[in-house]
Amino acid sequence: MENKWWIKDVKYLVFDMDGTLVDTEKLYNRFWVEAARHFGYPMEPRHALMLRSLAPEVAEPLMRKEVAPDFDFYTVRAYRREIMETYVDREGLEPKPYMAETLEWFHEKGYRIALATATQEGRARKYLEKLGVLPLFDAIATADMVRHGKPAPDIYLLAMEKLGAGPVETVAVEDSPTGIRSAVASGAHAVMIPDLDQPDAEIRKQCTVFPSLRAFRMAFDQP
Repeated sequence: MENKWWIKDVKYLVFDMDGTLVDTEKLYNRFWVEAARHFGYPMEPRHALMLRSLAPEVAEPLMRKEVAPDFDFYTVRAYRREIMETYVDREGLEPKPYMAETLEWFHEKGYRIALATATQEGRARKYLEKLGVLPLFDAIATADMVRHGKPAPDIYLLAMEKLGAGPVETVAVEDSPTGIRSAVASGAHAVMIPDLDQPDAEIRKQCTVFPSLRAFRMAFDQP
């Protein structure tokens, strides 16, 4: 493992949700494409992958460049939310492997835990409650609580403020390059647990990479 030296200083953990704790990124990919094609836009899965954790003010011009000049981001997003929530309500949610045991272990050891997600607060609380882990969080920071979403650091800065944490004492856990950029900009130690793709060389230089939540947790349980 790289950069193990920081573990002894850590008292706070801030987790991204989608793709890190909850296996929803595959659903976002599916329903972004379905929603866009419903309105006649030639969106492909690779375009949906670009949108992970991305703030709307960045995502909208990106989709107009990559998909169609007249791409109506907010209309497509509203429909994507509608059809995805219908699916989740019917089919339920899948946690990422070792999600509950990882959060429980850190909670029992006395670490304070926050969420920093691009998802809106109501949906984030709903998802965590469905999976039975909402009581393990000491604070929640969401996109609708800050002026600028990821890759700006605002969400992580808010999460640390709510925890009373300093960046040197905090680890931010993410699955996407956008999230890692947000975490790094906040000054926290950045950890990536890849979900849909592996980090490139640039991202690897900015964070410590673990193959799973369990591997990340076990790093804290080593002498």
